[in-house]
Amino acid sequence: MKFPCRLDKFISHLAEIPRTHAKAAIKKKRVTVNGEATKQLDKAITQEDEIMLDGELLTYQGLRYFMLNKPQGFVCANSDDLHETVMDLLIEPNINELHIAGRLDVDTTGLVLISNDGQWTHQITSPKKQKYKTYLVEIAQPLEDADIEMLRSGVQLHGERELTLPANVEILAPYQLRLQIMEGKYHQVKRMLAAVGNKVVALHREAVAGISLDEGLAPGEYRLLTDEEINSAL
Repeated sequence: MKFPCRLDKFISHLAEIPRTHAKAAIKKKRVTVNGEATKQLDKAITQEDEIMLDGELLTYQGLRYFMLNKPQGFVCANSDDLHETVMDLLIEPNINELHIAGRLDVDTTGLVLISNDGQWTHQITSPKKQKYKTYLVEIAQPLEDADIEMLRSGVQLHGERELTLPANVEILAPYQLRLQIMEGKYHQVKRMLAAVGNKVVALHREAVAGISLDEGLAPGEYRLLTDEEINSAL
């Protein structure tokens, strides 16, 4: 939300009601601005103003930044007809203003960043910014040295003309590796492993743009980012 803004828009947004309902409340003098009732729908509101609806204070939350440990079976969307979404895991006001910075597949687990700061999420998701995303990958069979070199150099994804950007590959065990990529193509990690004749069995995102998943967060839990974490993504 940008300030100053119209009173009816502020009421609609903060009370999560249709604009028509907000206008009706203002006309009926159910809204006060700094202690005084007003019927002015387009009254300019700033963050310093005290707005009340039916005697309850409406407080703008400001810019918000969260990390969430995504469980399997949840989709990264604000709403979905078939699956529960990561937004269903949040107990926060005005969820409708939040968006996801980099989506994960329904069966992929791990770090999801959520915010209402569009400029900040652009810094994370834009390919031009070249921010690394780190994944723990379980695979169906061990990688050959040639496969590892292909991943590090760039591979040809099915349906793509250009090679992927070079990736960082760390072999942790015969069937496990850590993969860092700077792109976010559709199902990219799975398609990269398929391009070298392998298959992803399990996928977990550990970090995005210098922000690492808090190991203390159980699947489905979330917390606010620290100032240091927020700034590390820029």
